[in-house]
Amino acid sequence: MEEDDKKLLDDKPLVEDDTEELEDPELVLDCVPREAEQKASLGSSCPGIEQSKDKQKQRLTAQEKRQACLLRRDLSHLDQLHEEKDLFIQKTRGELRACRRRMELLVKQQESVAAEIAAERAANNMAAMGRLEAASRRLCSELKNERDLQAQMMAVLQQSQSALWQIEVQEGQLEDARKSAQEEAAAARRGLQERAAKQLHREMGASGKAERNRLLRARRCVHLQKELGLRQQKLVEEAQKNHRKALRFLKASLGRIREQEQKEELENREHMRRRMDAVLALKNSISANRETLRKFQAWGQAKTELAEQKAQAEKKAILAQGGDAFKHLCHQRRRQELEAQNRAFEEEQKRRKQEIVSRLLKEEAVEDRRRPRPEPPRPAGQRSLRDQTWSYVATICDGQSTEAPLCCPLPDVPGQRPGPAQEQIKLQETRSRFYQSSPLLTAISSESVQGDGSLGGEDTLAWPEIPGLWKEDYKPFQVSKEDVDRKPVGGTKMDKDILARTMQRLRSGVIHKQVASGREFRGCPFNSKPKFIHFKDFDVGKVYKKKITLINATYTINYCKLVGVDESLQDFIYVDFDPPGPLSAGMSCEVLVTFKPMINKDLEGNVSFLAQTGGFSVPLKCSTKKCSLSLDKELIDFGSYTVGETAIRTITLTNTGGLGTKFRFLLASETCEMDTSQSVLKLSSTFTYEDKSLYDKFTTSFSEHQMEGNESSPTDVPSQKESGKLDVKEQEEGHPIESEGVTLTTIMTIPPNEEQMEFSLGETTEGDIGPFSSIKVPVIFTPIVPGTVQNSFKVVFKNQQCPTLYFKVVGVAIDVPVWVPKPNVDLKICMYDRLYQDSILVHTRSKAALRLKFEVCKELRGHVELLPETGYIQALSSYSVQLKFLPRHSLPEDAGKYFDKETRVLEAPMTIRVADQIKPVGFTVHAVVTTSDLELSPAGLDFGYCTIYEAIRTQISLCNHSLLPQEFGFVGLPKFVDIQPNDGFGTILPLETLQLDVIFQPTKAKEYNFELICKSEINRCFKLACRAVGVYPPLELSHNQIKFAATFLYDTSVATLYVINSHLSMNSLTHSVPRIGSEDAFPVGPTSFEFLLPPDSPITISPLVGTVWPGKRCLVRVAFRPVLPSELIHQEAFQALSRKAEVKLSQKETVTQRKDQRRPSFSMLRLQNQDRLLRASASQPPELQKEDLASSSQEYQSAQASLTRSFQGKFDKFVVPCVVASGDTKDRKGTEPLSFSPHNTLYLELWCPAVAPSIVVTSDKGKTIINFGDIAAGHRGIKKVSIQNISPEDLDLEYSVLNPDGPFVLLNPTIRLPSGETQVLDLSFSPRESVVAREILDIITKKGTLSLALMGTGVASTITCSIEGDVLNMGYVIARESVSLGFKLQNNSPLPIKFSMQLDSLSSRSRDQHRLPQFLASPDQRTEVVGTQNYSGQSVFSVVPVEGVMEPGKAQDFTVTFSPDHESLYFSDRLQVVLFEKKVSHHILLKGAAREHMMFVEGGDPLDVPVESLTVIPAFDLEHREGPPSPEAEELKPILVTLDYAQLDPDTQAPPATRELQVGCIRTTQLSAKKTVEFSMDNIAALQHKGFTIEPSRGSVERGQTKAISISWTPPIDFDPDHPLLASALLQLRGDVKETYKVLFVAQVVTGP
Repeated sequence: MEEDDKKLLDDKPLVEDDTEELEDPELVLDCVPREAEQKASLGSSCPGIEQSKDKQKQRLTAQEKRQACLLRRDLSHLDQLHEEKDLFIQKTRGELRACRRRMELLVKQQESVAAEIAAERAANNMAAMGRLEAASRRLCSELKNERDLQAQMMAVLQQSQSALWQIEVQEGQLEDARKSAQEEAAAARRGLQERAAKQLHREMGASGKAERNRLLRARRCVHLQKELGLRQQKLVEEAQKNHRKALRFLKASLGRIREQEQKEELENREHMRRRMDAVLALKNSISANRETLRKFQAWGQAKTELAEQKAQAEKKAILAQGGDAFKHLCHQRRRQELEAQNRAFEEEQKRRKQEIVSRLLKEEAVEDRRRPRPEPPRPAGQRSLRDQTWSYVATICDGQSTEAPLCCPLPDVPGQRPGPAQEQIKLQETRSRFYQSSPLLTAISSESVQGDGSLGGEDTLAWPEIPGLWKEDYKPFQVSKEDVDRKPVGGTKMDKDILARTMQRLRSGVIHKQVASGREFRGCPFNSKPKFIHFKDFDVGKVYKKKITLINATYTINYCKLVGVDESLQDFIYVDFDPPGPLSAGMSCEVLVTFKPMINKDLEGNVSFLAQTGGFSVPLKCSTKKCSLSLDKELIDFGSYTVGETAIRTITLTNTGGLGTKFRFLLASETCEMDTSQSVLKLSSTFTYEDKSLYDKFTTSFSEHQMEGNESSPTDVPSQKESGKLDVKEQEEGHPIESEGVTLTTIMTIPPNEEQMEFSLGETTEGDIGPFSSIKVPVIFTPIVPGTVQNSFKVVFKNQQCPTLYFKVVGVAIDVPVWVPKPNVDLKICMYDRLYQDSILVHTRSKAALRLKFEVCKELRGHVELLPETGYIQALSSYSVQLKFLPRHSLPEDAGKYFDKETRVLEAPMTIRVADQIKPVGFTVHAVVTTSDLELSPAGLDFGYCTIYEAIRTQISLCNHSLLPQEFGFVGLPKFVDIQPNDGFGTILPLETLQLDVIFQPTKAKEYNFELICKSEINRCFKLACRAVGVYPPLELSHNQIKFAATFLYDTSVATLYVINSHLSMNSLTHSVPRIGSEDAFPVGPTSFEFLLPPDSPITISPLVGTVWPGKRCLVRVAFRPVLPSELIHQEAFQALSRKAEVKLSQKETVTQRKDQRRPSFSMLRLQNQDRLLRASASQPPELQKEDLASSSQEYQSAQASLTRSFQGKFDKFVVPCVVASGDTKDRKGTEPLSFSPHNTLYLELWCPAVAPSIVVTSDKGKTIINFGDIAAGHRGIKKVSIQNISPEDLDLEYSVLNPDGPFVLLNPTIRLPSGETQVLDLSFSPRESVVAREILDIITKKGTLSLALMGTGVASTITCSIEGDVLNMGYVIARESVSLGFKLQNNSPLPIKFSMQLDSLSSRSRDQHRLPQFLASPDQRTEVVGTQNYSGQSVFSVVPVEGVMEPGKAQDFTVTFSPDHESLYFSDRLQVVLFEKKVSHHILLKGAAREHMMFVEGGDPLDVPVESLTVIPAFDLEHREGPPSPEAEELKPILVTLDYAQLDPDTQAPPATRELQVGCIRTTQLSAKKTVEFSMDNIAALQHKGFTIEPSRGSVERGQTKAISISWTPPIDFDPDHPLLASALLQLRGDVKETYKVLFVAQVVTGP
């Protein structure tokens, strides 16, 4: 590098003599001289003397400029080299000092290693000596390398210093030139400051004007804000008023809602209380029924046995008579079956007869209704019975006499008889007065009210109103002509007859016969489905609908039309039928029948239809609710029961009807008192459905008053359940339900008679039975006197339409003189082969002594014995017999049916036979027989191979198959065997299995075979065979058990032990030698070992593998570091996430419940909350269940910190095997493992207690990983970490040393932390470069260490720009117009970047960078970036946005606007992208040009400097102009085009020299007459003569486009290479104006590069 610098300095030419003076900068060639122009215009090609002088001056000026540029370049280069060399020398010196420090450190390490080698050599530790010698050799090589490096750096440092001295010498030589350049730069700065002052003055004026405008806008804004504030205040006041009103209404609504909820809550509590009472009653009933069921079973068994005995007696009697008993029994069974069939046949005949009679009666009733009744003639004007009734009622209401009978007509005054119309009006008035005066008759049935519209119609009477009216010789009353002229409202009799005949004739025309295929259809034309319309159990006021289907049953097409319903159904039945038109055979149509009952009365009738083949009708019936009551049995036979016993039977009362009623069970001899409210019922018959509630209240109060003194009893819970089920069923079928269930009133028990009765009823003897429900009533039989007892009962009902039901009860009471007070002898649990005894006591009520014989069933005679077998019992005394029970193992096979093998229950029937008594007395012996076996599993134990340094523990199971507890104990144990717990003694519970530990520890190497004996309390022995092999291993451990101290989580405890090889001799006579059982002894020599750690254990052993020589030992280090299991941390993290999700769900549900206006009751809310909690806990989101949290995630670290704080301590015990092999580990070939024997295995037991740490991190959810994240290089990030002392004592803190050259720093270390207090540590991360940093900070206390992992990433702020080359050329723009271009900056770093955009023209720093005037330098040497600026003082370039933040990975768009205010070709500026207000990321050069007109030409050699002069040099000099100036004279703008023809080889022709000129048309928004720019170049022929070729010479350019003019030159034949060729041409541009350019062509031949 230094050699290159020296070469570069040698190659640089020094500045020429300072004696040469610089020319006046005004003499620099700015344009072509005037004389040259005149000569060029005349076509002269020969240069004159004046041209040579001007050329000489131009050459001198260019040479001076070149020298000044070279001077500045040399000075800057020298400064740069000086700085680089100085920096390099400083770095080299720093490295040299570091090298010397390393050498000193290596020397010290060498000395310490040498001392250690001497010590180890003295200790004869060969392994340590080898390790230390290798370390010494490594230190020597490193020291040698450091010395070589020091020598190299010294040489480089000397060379760099010499080069720096040479540079300083050259700087001294150029000191004068530097001072002059600085003076020139200062003058340029002063000029710029003056211009900046002027521009600042203009900007201050503009800013004052802008400030005034801003104040005016602010005042306007304040005024508008005041108006808006007043308006907003009014709106707020109105909203508050509305809110208060709404709040008042809301409180009232909420109060009503709360009252309703409280009411519902009380109802729910009452309902729950009733349900609980019902459940308790049901439980009591179940417990009572179990006892009853047991008695029934015993009675059934006794009855069965009695039947069998009876059959056996008959069989014996027949056999004794010599008959065939089997044949007799077959005949008897066939006879019984025949009698049963006859009874069933007779009942079936009776039932069929009843059905036939009921059908005949129904058909007769239907025929009577269908048969037309004769219509009696009635004289005109005579009133009907209905009208007479209304007249009589009106007379009663008016206070007249009621003596006249209803059937007699009122007397008429002759000549004053009113006409039918007048009479009808009078009746209407009378009826209205009667309705107003009598409130009772307003409730008359709807049938009477509906008849008002047919007063003038026909009446059908069974008998004539006047006797003899229907006789043939009766002469009717002659009506006068005046009366005849007045026709009644409904028409005369003749009119009705005519109407009837007309209708008959019309119907006869409609109906005709139907013949198909020669057969005439006869029968009903349409079939109805269903055939019968029945509205059952209806309620008045409700609406019922049924749909029927009519099917065409004729042969061909038929029609159907609705005729109507019967007159009695017109007020209640409405038929909705739309005639379907022609219906083919088999087609159907639907008819909707609506029934709205108005009276509580059965209705029957027909719905009539008319078809093409004739009429038909569908029968319709409406039936009210009725009671249909029945008993499930008419005879209850209890059978035979001994006196003193109690038997219960149940009889069921069932109501299959839709109407409930009250019932009462009575004896058949008692009178009924259920009709006390008949008067009330009769009174209620005159009320309509509207007043039914009043009647119900009256009757209810009457019945309650009547039942006041009766006793109460609990309701029948089963009947309530059944009635509830029926009600639900009825509601599903569409039947209306009058009540919500069967509600029983206060129930009366039958008062007892003077004598005690054998038969009695239960508590439920009266009450209410609801519709479609049933009631069960218990019948109790308590025999008192032996003999047959019978009685009759009846069931009466409050509903008079229900007949009284009767049933009969029969029972037989028997008496036995001898009985056993304990019929069941319970011996509890007995074991096989054990004797059990008990005493049986027998009583007698006989007044004479009786002989007793005690018998045991033959199956159990080998197991049960009654002593004595025979005995005498004295009168009215007792007798005791001894029972002995010795069960054998053959009991299950011998007992047969008396023994249940599954439950082991024995039920042995015993019989006591009494002399002169047919029926024996029996009692039963109950016992549970169990075994006394104890089972040991497994049957044998094989301890395998066991070393003498260890003990093997094996579990065995001791199972008690008995149902009784047993004591056990292991006796006669050898010394090397131990059984725990309790040394093998204890008590085992029934059917229990105990786990016992058998511990085997051999004392020497041999084979062991022995037995373990377990004895029970009854001296039974159970043996267990065992075997094992004792092993004496060649190695031993100094400690077979290590107990670590209590270790904090994530802390480390260390313990040491030795592996000892004490095997020195093979002589087995003097001492025990290592061997396996009875095998050969282990050889003497080096022995290797290896510790096998369990997976995922917190244990570390070093070394794991090693070799121990005979008589030596090896040190082993064991470390214990407790950590929390990852599964537990994952579970805690998942639970935390679940709790968060549950809280979010509860918040959503709370918001939803608040929006709901209709709130559910409290109980429903509790149920919803329970369901929500169950769903939340049972069904976690699948994302949570499948997610695998990383150890660096926030949830994982939070869970780890939470578990650490709540850690209660843990104790683990590990057993680490250590396998042993013969040989040295160094002798194995490659990775070949040693042959470890599995029997020579040592075991190391580790006790590892873990406790909670003394210091924990409380900040950031307890995370011990401090992640600073991404920090920009050069910036600093600070994290605060809070630590807390959770131990009960104060702690002194120490800290591990962080890397001093690293980016992490602990700012505020704390020395002491009191108990329970928290301290905040400030940690800093300051990366200097892009790096990923990691360090561990240990906080050390006397109780443990807390490790903090520090992590951070230094990120370099890198962005990319979309501009290639960092140059943005805005092109040409019309002056005082603007153009915008955009570019993008992309943030490629992973952190947000703050940016700001700065223009050099607006920065003061750029003004100090130029040291020489810009116009003194050549165009190639100019380094300025700030070019021409606007006259107005405003920046010619602007960029938006100026500052902001770029997000990671995002791009920011920028817009650059070019706004020149005058014409110039050298507008330029530099845009700097500054990051974080410090670092400059990009330099973007902005360029642009402005013209006053729309055309421009670019190309050629520069003739002026890019910095505008303060004076304008005219293109023409008026002093040298010949003649007066013409007004049409055009300004010629020069363009210099230099062409260099490279003639490198004279023998070959070189390509022509080429240049280009660009003619363009600027796109503008100004209005212009011309849209294009035309150009043309003259003097083309002269140029071609001189070797120039120009293409194209003329053309046009569209707006926003450019066109190239190509210029090429080939030297002509007469060209003089020593003199350049000069030529000129005029280039004219025509756009919005006309411009003329003078193009000067200078061509020369170049022979060298």
